[in-house]
Amino acid sequence: MTDKASQVADDNKLSDTKIAHKPLADGVHDNIVDVAAEYSDQYYRKLLWKIDLFLLPLMWICYGTQQTDKTSLSVQAVFGIREDTGLVGEQFNWLSTIFYLSYMVCEAPGNWLMQKCHTGKFLSIVMVLWGVIVLCIAFAKNFAHLMILRAFQGALECTISPTYMLITGAWYTSQEHTLRSLIWGTSNAGMNILAGLSMYGIGLHAEKHPGGLAAWKGISFLLGALTITCGILVWFILGTPREVRWLSEDEKRAAIARIVTNQTGSDREKRSEFKWDQVWTTFKALWLADPQTYFFFFVTIVNALPNGANTTFSKLIWKSFGFTPLETLIKGSTPYYCVSICWFLIVGFVTLKKPNLRFLMMMFSLVPAFSGMMALAFLPQNTMKWTRWGMYILQVFGSLPGLNIWENRRRAKLIREQGISEEESERIGTANAEADMTDRENIHFKYKY
Repeated sequence: MTDKASQVADDNKLSDTKIAHKPLADGVHDNIVDVAAEYSDQYYRKLLWKIDLFLLPLMWICYGTQQTDKTSLSVQAVFGIREDTGLVGEQFNWLSTIFYLSYMVCEAPGNWLMQKCHTGKFLSIVMVLWGVIVLCIAFAKNFAHLMILRAFQGALECTISPTYMLITGAWYTSQEHTLRSLIWGTSNAGMNILAGLSMYGIGLHAEKHPGGLAAWKGISFLLGALTITCGILVWFILGTPREVRWLSEDEKRAAIARIVTNQTGSDREKRSEFKWDQVWTTFKALWLADPQTYFFFFVTIVNALPNGANTTFSKLIWKSFGFTPLETLIKGSTPYYCVSICWFLIVGFVTLKKPNLRFLMMMFSLVPAFSGMMALAFLPQNTMKWTRWGMYILQVFGSLPGLNIWENRRRAKLIREQGISEEESERIGTANAEADMTDRENIHFKYKY
């Protein structure tokens, strides 16, 4: 281990009484920490309204379009893509598997590129490319064609969620994250409703004109064109405060100053040098069996397990209940996603109004999801289709606080022992974050839960 790595390891021992402080990266950020007071609350409210107006509508449409693209294979399955492309046996299942395999493999390099490039332009190029891929699915003739296209689709789509998290963190304070994430998060269900109605129209037209364009091909044309259009708009609108063109220099300065209280740094650091000491901090946390790291890892794995089945096979499951292909869209998808939006809004409202309830709501949301899927698994095959549909729809509710509470209290005790006031701790924490210190290095950072 090098001397530098040893020093980093010593500095990261949060149980030590010594609190290490790194100097700020440069005078610019030393200034930014104090800039927030230069602007009035009225100015910030006006700026926030402008930011919301530019970002949220497009983010809502783009994020929902990505989810619709990903799940469209399920709709295409009930409209004949398997028969027309000669899929047999487990081949349709492999179309889902290859998507998530390429998604997983490309996530790390994709995230690295996202942070090195212009965020908005990077996302724009990625969206246009996967829009072309979705469009090309309409021309697929066999299993090999579909496998190649789905692999490329997964590789390209893997960056949108981390890009959105980066954009949200770059523009909004931690208190504003819940509402904004709630808004663009509802697009998963909202766009599926809108797209489902459009797909219903395509399917109805194909049903009335058997010799015309197949419904599953029409769906690919619709979603591919929509994705490409969104990608073009992203080029001109999305990005971090330093990248966009629709803010003046003074507004950019104020937008950056707004978020320094997050203690998570700013978009200035996104293209800085790769910091191996932060990599060491991450692996050190894993080596020392940091309970938060393992908890989040396994919870994420468990929550992700049903994802492939729900996105790829949901319409086939509804069809197995006795619904026709068109009914799976109107009587299956629409109520399912409406319930999803309602519960999403309820949880978002509660966590917005009542602090420190996020993990409790997560745990509570898993109960009806687990109950619904268990009931569905044990219902007899001859059960009325609406009963089985009701059990299936319960799963939309599934979307540590103790560890975060314990860690915050432990840090607060160490800070008090150093004779540092709460106000001074917040100021130091903000300065440390602008110096690109991680939450593990910055003892003044407080976890939200």
